[in-house]
Amino acid sequence: MSKLVPCMWFNGDAEEAAKFYVSLVPNSAITHVQRNVADNPSGKEGSVLVVEFTVAGQPLVALNGGMKMEYTHAISLMIHCDDQVQVDSVWNAFLAHGGKEEQCGWLRDRWGVAWQVVPKVMFEFLSSPDRAAAARAMQAMMKMVKLDVDVLRRAFEGKSAA
Repeated sequence: MSKLVPCMWFNGDAEEAAKFYVSLVPNSAITHVQRNVADNPSGKEGSVLVVEFTVAGQPLVALNGGMKMEYTHAISLMIHCDDQVQVDSVWNAFLAHGGKEEQCGWLRDRWGVAWQVVPKVMFEFLSSPDRAAAARAMQAMMKMVKLDVDVLRRAFEGKSAA
């Protein structure tokens, strides 16, 4: 069976990035490191070429491509967090390792990859049949940088920010 596996491009630090990513959430691990079999544009013989890993069970590949490439928001990786504690833990880990906050639960890691750190409950709020409640949650989210589950819940429920 075919499987879609996103490949992320790095310039010599694919293994460092993969080690960081697998430290973020449970069910994450490096599964294989492929080294260069000969000198080539991506590195010297024996250096890391490809790192296969999973984050929250999602397979990913990090490739040392031999030059710096820029990431855009056209694609991002989303981490569905169980609760505010996990949102805070993941968010703070990114920032502690050179990440930069953006808005609405988005940030960029030190390599420029765009990530969304989103509590699972946000999807429940947005898919609610109560469209007014869903809209309130969306409006609250649009004002945030890091997402706050309690504030989102109060907005969804129509309660003041207190």
